[in-house]
Amino acid sequence: MTVGVEREIKLRFDTAEAARAAVLAMGATPLRGRRLQEDSLLDTEDEALRRSRSVLRVRMEPGHSVITFKGPVQPSVFKLREELETLVSDGPLLLVLLERLGFRVWFRYEKFREEFTFEDVIIAVDETPVGVYVEIEGDERGIGITAAALGRAPGDYLLDSYRGLFAARCLEQGVTLRAMLFDGE
Repeated sequence: MTVGVEREIKLRFDTAEAARAAVLAMGATPLRGRRLQEDSLLDTEDEALRRSRSVLRVRMEPGHSVITFKGPVQPSVFKLREELETLVSDGPLLLVLLERLGFRVWFRYEKFREEFTFEDVIIAVDETPVGVYVEIEGDERGIGITAAALGRAPGDYLLDSYRGLFAARCLEQGVTLRAMLFDGE
């Protein structure tokens, strides 16, 4: 179980290969291999969580599921918010349980993620249906050092969620926002 504050940024890259090469070139150590993550965002019928700018997420990947609550984003140079997270043994069953308790899945998204460590931060290379991003999570100093080692400055920091990035892309293209999945569902 993790209780604390999430502090992160995203940086856009042209390809997963370029992102991976940049992360390895700066001396990062591989932590977890590339795998598909399937995320479901849940809320009540009256959208109580969305109205409070909070998130309830169930993340499933091979052999591993996590439930996470994220509080509202706080003003910062980084994406900063409360985060409560714990492992669960059966993600699909947890989704059924939460639906029986009155929650419903309102958005789903997928990404391929590979993780590295460097300077007390976790670096993820995320391949999404809307592009490739390097996500850096840790303390302010570590994020700044890591971003600089990747040749990036605070003006390059993206603070939006993947859902937010997807919504912006849908708005640009005039398409309906459904789910951010690789099969285009």
